[in-house]
Amino acid sequence: MNRFLSSFAVLLLFFFAPSGSFAQTPNYNPYKAFDPLFSFQPATVYRSADGQPGPGYWTNQTDYAIHARLDTLQKSITADEVITYTNNSPNNLSYLWVLLPQNRFARDSRSTATAGQTFNEKRFNGGFTIHSVWISREGKYVPANYLINDTRMQIRLPNSLTAKGGSIKIKISYSMVIPPNHYGRSGWMNTKNGTIFEVAQWFPRMAVYDDIVGWNVLPFLGAGEFYLDYGNYDVTLNVPGNQIVAASGQLENPDKVLDKETLKRFHKASESSQTVMIRSLQEVTNGQGTKNEKRLTWHFTMKNSRDFTWASSKAFIWDGAKATLPDHKSTLSMAFYPEESMGKDAWNRATEFLQHSIELFSKKWFVYPYPTASTVGGPVGGMEYPGIVFCHWKATGNSLWMVINHEIGHDWFPMIVGSNERKFAWMDEGLNTFIDIYATDEFNHGEFAPKSDHEYNPKGGSAARNIVPLMEDSSAPSLMTFPDAMPWKLSHPLSYYKTALGLVMLREYVLGHKRFDYAFRTYIHEWAYKHPTPGDFFNTINNAAGENLNWFWKGWFMNKWTLDQAVTDVQYVDNDPAKGAVITLENNDQMVMPVELKITQQNGNTETVRLPVEIWEHGGTYKFLYNSTTPIKQVVVDPKEMLPDVNAKNNIWPRN
Repeated sequence: MNRFLSSFAVLLLFFFAPSGSFAQTPNYNPYKAFDPLFSFQPATVYRSADGQPGPGYWTNQTDYAIHARLDTLQKSITADEVITYTNNSPNNLSYLWVLLPQNRFARDSRSTATAGQTFNEKRFNGGFTIHSVWISREGKYVPANYLINDTRMQIRLPNSLTAKGGSIKIKISYSMVIPPNHYGRSGWMNTKNGTIFEVAQWFPRMAVYDDIVGWNVLPFLGAGEFYLDYGNYDVTLNVPGNQIVAASGQLENPDKVLDKETLKRFHKASESSQTVMIRSLQEVTNGQGTKNEKRLTWHFTMKNSRDFTWASSKAFIWDGAKATLPDHKSTLSMAFYPEESMGKDAWNRATEFLQHSIELFSKKWFVYPYPTASTVGGPVGGMEYPGIVFCHWKATGNSLWMVINHEIGHDWFPMIVGSNERKFAWMDEGLNTFIDIYATDEFNHGEFAPKSDHEYNPKGGSAARNIVPLMEDSSAPSLMTFPDAMPWKLSHPLSYYKTALGLVMLREYVLGHKRFDYAFRTYIHEWAYKHPTPGDFFNTINNAAGENLNWFWKGWFMNKWTLDQAVTDVQYVDNDPAKGAVITLENNDQMVMPVELKITQQNGNTETVRLPVEIWEHGGTYKFLYNSTTPIKQVVVDPKEMLPDVNAKNNIWPRN
């Protein structure tokens, strides 16, 4: 090297050398973690680069008018529905897709085949019986040209449904047998005072047509849940006259179905912060509570909702209270449950749990939008729908709080923020579990805190460290895997907890509360009643928090990378601790995170040092100068155990 080149090299080193020094570790590639060309989705006129809906964003509108009758002897539903479908997309539609979720119980369904179930005559054989399908474009109904395939029905139109506002009515007459308990998200069970019917996925509904894939027609196999458009519901339910009905939405005719005393208490509950008994056990056993008629028709409406569900029984005890919301708003929270569920630590507290969950979520994230909220104690262990949740009748104490808090939390994800559960379970289950954690901490001064689920936290302790076996499980796929393709035993730890833990790390360790909370609220408000993708979520958090978190989204969500931070050496400058100590850190696996160190000197001084994630951009080994004054007694990486470090043994120097 000549003198000029030698001098130039010295100048380069002077101007561009980082404050620490770097080297590679065998299992870590910094260019993979910090790839600048990585993008979740390009901006379009429909979805902006900063994660918000674009100027041309649209969703189609689906309104339903349904008239249904419950046959308690046959345990069946017969119904007529009129779907009013409005095509707001920029495309003309020559055919439509309708979803038939009950068909997953048919003898030859894909759900039965993929579950490995061998059909036998004793097994429940269900599905929709479609009696007729009609379409109307100009006020006149004509028979539709339709084809049913598994859980989907295609309607082939004689003339295309025009873009940007074209509307069509679809009239379907159908019937179905309600599945018994253990056969899905509906069910029925006998109790001391009568049968409880929980009726869900009970009507043909429109598939979503969006700007991502067009028609979303993945078959309903059971694990992947729902993806539905928003619309208004007008529903009448004809049931035996001695039954109480709980349903999504507003009861429009309480004076037509409730007796005088029950009606009085119903209105009182909507004004009371304390739980009001609307229908007592004595009135259940005496057959009181409703008008004295053989059959009654309950009328409900629900606006801007993506689904509608209901339950009915003569066994229901019924209580309720007002949930107080921000901006002087309120909603009526109610619980419906049988005698077998009563108890001061059981369903007698269900309304209280529901009421406070709604208040906590509304105050922190987004105001609850529906006129009522109900929780039903019955055969379904835990299932969510707009304005109503099904929770197991045996749940008590902590388990009852957890199931009610979690299921009503789904009214935010995915009922308000309408993500695609059929593809991305983490976008509803994981985000919901995340908000559950903080609600549990706050409820009644932490009565049931900390939130924990036995699948991933069997012995207490650090939640992040307890997830390490899942991180190292070779059979565990990434969070971006279809729910139906996930191993059943791993669906909860992955979709629920791994997602929630990731967001907790972002809030508590990476961004802090103020930056994260603002970004998370921004996501909810921008995508309320719309259909976000994973990329929309990632881009919104990046932009609203002001942080390029692509290294995190790639490691935690897109891939199943593991984290192994280590402190490997401490050397003193000129062998003199008073001149400072050079501490060597290593990142031994592909995942990266910022580093927090607890450094203790022999003089007793202890200091916490935070290093940004960018220290790993140049390699997997990082050395930095710590201004020590006496010999260092101990260095600990991640002293609060906030991270899922797969090798805790190398987190402490000197080694034990």
